[in-house]
Amino acid sequence: MASTAGTAPVAVTDIKETKDASGRRRGRVGYLLLLPAVIWLGLFFVVPFYSLVATSLFDPSGSDSRGYEMTYHVANYWNAIQDYKGPLLRSLLYAGIATGICLVLGYVLAYAIAFKAGRWKNLMLVLVIAPFFTSFLVRTLSWKLILADDGFVVDALQTLHLLGDDGRLLATPVAVVAGLTYNFLPFMVLPLFASIDKIDHRLIEASGDLYANPIVGFFRVTWPLSLPGVVSGTLLTFIPSAGDYINAQLLGSPNQRMVGSVIQSLFTDANNYPAAAALSMILMLLVLVMVLLFVRRAGTEELL
Repeated sequence: MASTAGTAPVAVTDIKETKDASGRRRGRVGYLLLLPAVIWLGLFFVVPFYSLVATSLFDPSGSDSRGYEMTYHVANYWNAIQDYKGPLLRSLLYAGIATGICLVLGYVLAYAIAFKAGRWKNLMLVLVIAPFFTSFLVRTLSWKLILADDGFVVDALQTLHLLGDDGRLLATPVAVVAGLTYNFLPFMVLPLFASIDKIDHRLIEASGDLYANPIVGFFRVTWPLSLPGVVSGTLLTFIPSAGDYINAQLLGSPNQRMVGSVIQSLFTDANNYPAAAALSMILMLLVLVMVLLFVRRAGTEELL
């Protein structure tokens, strides 16, 4: 009995050391599993981001003969704001309007799919994502045909006297916003559906007992519970819309030029890399600030 009592602490110590060793091995395995993702982010995010920041600080007077030099020319940012504030603000405005329209349309559609579709739920979800099977460019060109001056939409609006005889939709802000709304609507619907579908329908029925008005019950119960989907869908819609240039290029005119078109032109046509990089950084910072303010306002900081 004495010898057994004397060897017990040694056995406990061995067990602890074995557990610690196995825990360290599991920790190393976890880090090894994360290594591919870290390498991927380093190669395709950190390195390009560093290159973009460095390019935005190049000497803007560089030429093809001697190239651009790093002079930490911070004035590139101020010059970009002064020269391109119109397309920059226009992009944020168009993206905001398109996101608002997508939120209204997407919420109604997601609610209907989640609670009213029944056995047709999966089919309706497939129909929502069906446009993704077609090229983004082809979908936008289709809108160009739909909104053409001799198209049926313009003819119908002119017949109803909602549009003048010489009125048009193409090459107007309406066409650009319509294209943005159509192309990015699925990015709003899917997160909203995922959030609304999780809501217990008994809570909605209980809200009918607690609040006589269905509208009040919606804003007291359904809307707060679906807020994570609202925030996610808004971010997924607003961020790519702000940087888009295809819709403005095909459906708009120079008067509807968005900042994405300006950046693309500066990089590929004008070869003004410092101005293009500075404008890209400004757009990223503006979007980041707006996203942080929106998430903080919505009270869903845990989503970031």
